[in-house]
Amino acid sequence: REFYVMQGEIYTEKAFGAQGLLADSYQKLLNETPEYYVFNGAVGALSDQKPLHAKVGETVRIYFGVGGPNKTSSFHVIGEVFDRAYSLASVTSAPLTDVQTITVPPGGASVVDLKLDVPGKYMLVDHALSRVARGLAGTMIVSGPQNVAEYKDYDPARSAMVMGH
Repeated sequence: REFYVMQGEIYTEKAFGAQGLLADSYQKLLNETPEYYVFNGAVGALSDQKPLHAKVGETVRIYFGVGGPNKTSSFHVIGEVFDRAYSLASVTSAPLTDVQTITVPPGGASVVDLKLDVPGKYMLVDHALSRVARGLAGTMIVSGPQNVAEYKDYDPARSAMVMGH
């Protein structure tokens, strides 16, 4: 299964969360102080509106790009490790293996592969986690049978509360 995810910033005159038509702020762009950080062009684009879906046992490939225009991303999927990560999207180069987070510059991309062993709700983030509060969070819902050989939580209430595993 393959997904394409883009990260970007939006620089608006009005503060984060303002309603209605939002005008661009050239000064905030020059100061590199975005009001919004987004995946695929909108706050919540990969969470409330359209989460990614996959199944236990699948290897997922995510083509991850940063449109910027200014900020570098530290792309991470909470609860997973990238089995293979192709820095700068160079799939002809040898991949990094067993990587938790990959750095992607503005105007750049990376390709990551991850095998999904456990069902649950996985969060896609930039590991500059303060950006979540400005809109940058995505969800991948993995369905399928439990894999107690891989993961067993002895407190199901905590498990469901944290990630749904």
